[in-house]
Amino acid sequence: MSNPDLTRNDVHFDFRGKRALITGASRGIGRMLASGFGRAGADLVLTARKIEPLQAIAEDLRAQGCNVECMAVDQRDIDTIRKQLSGLSAIDILINNAGVEELRPSLDVDEALWDKIVDTNLKGAFFVAQAAAANMAANGGGAIVNLASLTSYVGVPTATPYGTSKTGILGMTRALAAEWGPLNIRVNAIAPGYFHTDLTNMFYEDPAWVADMESKVPMGRLGKLEDLIGAAQFLASGASEYITGQCIVIDGGYLAKI
Repeated sequence: MSNPDLTRNDVHFDFRGKRALITGASRGIGRMLASGFGRAGADLVLTARKIEPLQAIAEDLRAQGCNVECMAVDQRDIDTIRKQLSGLSAIDILINNAGVEELRPSLDVDEALWDKIVDTNLKGAFFVAQAAAANMAANGGGAIVNLASLTSYVGVPTATPYGTSKTGILGMTRALAAEWGPLNIRVNAIAPGYFHTDLTNMFYEDPAWVADMESKVPMGRLGKLEDLIGAAQFLASGASEYITGQCIVIDGGYLAKI
C-alpha cells in the first residue's frame, strides 16, 4: 500500500477556517482523509491509539502550511475519549474513522475478539461522536461523517463481529441525525467498498482474489483511497447542508450489481 500523495491538487471543497477531528488518522483511510482535508485548508486534530505514527503525516501537512494537532486516543478507553476530546476548542467536523478488523470463522469467535472489534468500531465511535457533538452544540453546530462499510449491507463470512459493528454504525448514524438535527449537527456516513489498506492487505496479496473482485465491480477496478475524499468532503461541507442520516456507498457499483 502506497503512502498518500500530499502533493495532489484534487481539492474538491474549501475548508479554510474549519477544524476537523479525524480519528484513526495514522494509516489507511484515516490518513488519506486527513491529507485530503488538509489540502483543502482545514485545521486538523488527528487521533490514533499511538501518537508516534501520526507524526509523519503531521510533519508533511505542516510543511504545506496546515495547522495540525495530534492526540493519542484509544477507542476502547471511554474515559480517555472524554478526557482528551472534552478539552478541545471548537470542532466543525468529525470524521469518525478509527476501527479494527479480524477475520475468524464465527464458530471460533470468542468474547475477547468480539469485544475488541465491537467496542472499537461501534462503542468507541459512539462516544467519540458524543464528545464531538457536545463541542459542536456549544459552538453552533457541525458535521459528523461516520465510517460504515459494505458489511453494513451484506453478510461476509468470517467477518461477523466487524459486520455487526458496521451495521450498528448505520443505525447510530440515523438515530443521531434524528436527535441532533435541532442542534444544527448533521450526521451522515460513507461506506467504502474494497480498498487497499493495512486491514485488507492480506487479500490484495492474492492476485486471483483481486482479479475475481475486479470482475464483480461494474467500474472494473477496486477502489483507490483517493476515491473516498470527495464524498467525505461533500458530507462535511455546506454543499450537503440539508442532508443528514444518509450513507453514501463508495464501491464502484458493487452493491448495485446482481
